[in-house]
Amino acid sequence: MTKSAVNETERMVVTRVFDAPRELVWKAWTDPQYVMQWWGPKGFTSPFCQIDFRVGGKFLYCMRTPDGQEFWNAGEYHEIVLHEKIVSSMYFADSKGNRVEPAQLGIEHEAIEGAYDVTLFEDLGNGRTKLTFIGNETMQNAIETGQLEGTKQVLDKFAAVVEGLAAAK
Repeated sequence: MTKSAVNETERMVVTRVFDAPRELVWKAWTDPQYVMQWWGPKGFTSPFCQIDFRVGGKFLYCMRTPDGQEFWNAGEYHEIVLHEKIVSSMYFADSKGNRVEPAQLGIEHEAIEGAYDVTLFEDLGNGRTKLTFIGNETMQNAIETGQLEGTKQVLDKFAAVVEGLAAAK
């Protein structure tokens, strides 16, 4: 099977439910001041986040390891449905947003050809929101490379940001 023939059920999918309204979960996902609080796995920080949140807009995030090494991610928004769906591409980058091949960083990453990351926000009622993240790689590859565990850790940090925002309302 070629990479482009991978179907949706084989892609990395991670789902979380939050005790917060969809608009608040959306805000925590899209506002740079909040993204900087949750971007990167456990123990990592995010000292920089720039977002041009519109279709065709670009973003640039930095995550810093506990020992100070920085990794940059950049990408573009391909589809935005307010409070419902974000489709984007993401790639490793330098601090100016120029694409860097993962192997140059010593990272094993195999994206599905033509696949984008998709984030869905579903209103479950009673102030609850389901977030579904569909990555641009297969679940098997995500497990083998640690991407699945990293994504879960990012969503743990994201959950703490959402909880904080919900408590402040």
